[in-house]
Amino acid sequence: MREVILLLAELVNVWHDVLMEVTQALGWNLTDKDLHFWVIGILGIFGLLFVDILFHYLAKLSITAISFLFAFTMMLVFVFAVEIQQKVTGRGNMEFADAVASIYGFLAFCSVYILIRLAIYGVKIFKQKRAQDTSA
Repeated sequence: MREVILLLAELVNVWHDVLMEVTQALGWNLTDKDLHFWVIGILGIFGLLFVDILFHYLAKLSITAISFLFAFTMMLVFVFAVEIQQKVTGRGNMEFADAVASIYGFLAFCSVYILIRLAIYGVKIFKQKRAQDTSA
C-alpha cells in the first residue's frame, strides 16, 4: 500500500513539475495555486461530462447501476482513508491487500443483494405471466 501511494505521489509530483516548467516556458508565470485551479478545474469538468453521460445512459437501464457506482466510489474513498489512517496512527498495517480485501467484501455483499433483487424480479414476472395466462 505504501508503495502504491508513493508511486502515485511521485507521478503527481513529476506532472506538477512538468506543467510548471511548460507554463513558465510559455511565459504564463502561473503560481502553484493558479496551476491547481486550472488543472483540477479542467480534469473536473471532463470528469463531470463523462459521469453525466454515463449516468444518463445508466438511468435508462437501471437506477441500481447508478446507486452501485456511487456506493462503490464512496467505498473506495473510505477504504483508502482507513488505510491512510492506519499509517498515520500506527494502528494496523497499511497494505494494498487490505484495501483489495475490503473492496472484495463490498462486491460480495452487493452480488448477494443483486441476486436477491433479480430473484424477486423474476418471481414478479412469473406471477404476471401466469396471471395473463389464466385470464386469457
